Amino acid sequence: MADHHVDHKRRRMLTIATTGVGLAGTVGMAVPFAGSLVPSERAKAAGAPVEVDISRLESGQQITVEWRGKPVWIIKRSKEMLDFLPGMEGILVDPDSRAAQQPEYAQNVYRSIKEDILVLVGICTHLGCSPKYQPQIGAVSFDDDWKGGFLCACHGSKFDLAGRVYSGVPAPKNLVVPPHQYLSDTVLLIGSDEEVA
Repeated sequence: MADHHVDHKRRRMLTIATTGVGLAGTVGMAVPFAGSLVPSERAKAAGAPVEVDISRLESGQQITVEWRGKPVWIIKRSKEMLDFLPGMEGILVDPDSRAAQQPEYAQNVYRSIKEDILVLVGICTHLGCSPKYQPQIGAVSFDDDWKGGFLCACHGSKFDLAGRVYSGVPAPKNLVVPPHQYLSDTVLLIGSDEEVA
């Protein structure tokens, strides 16, 4: 006759051990899966939007981030810098930003959503060099009446503090304003201007 005695302690122990192994396996599979949902550096370079914290950006300061393998400049302009922008029409190629070098919301004298924050792709529209940020105002070696902006030392192209190109230089167009939006007062999203849910 068979013994029908059930060892409940042993059964409980086996159930707990099996459940534990199953949970560990589930977690082991979930971690790489969750990690695969975060864009890789390669994906970001290929065009995924990039979030930038601008909370520590001070007046006159520039920070550079990478988006689609290109440098993107974010500059906080001072009131003095902004004051020069409306009066420069006579020395610029496209002062009203009519060429498609920026989204519609940046087609203004400041070429920005917020007047003081400028977002530009840091590549010269002549031959693809990277101009240098020259924020000082006044006489400089390349301009006796410099109002701040960007100088491409490769071929002498000059851009104002809105990224608009000066007349008489090799660059044919204004610097590009990439699509962007504010996720908050201090966080910019570069590469997307579609409304975030």
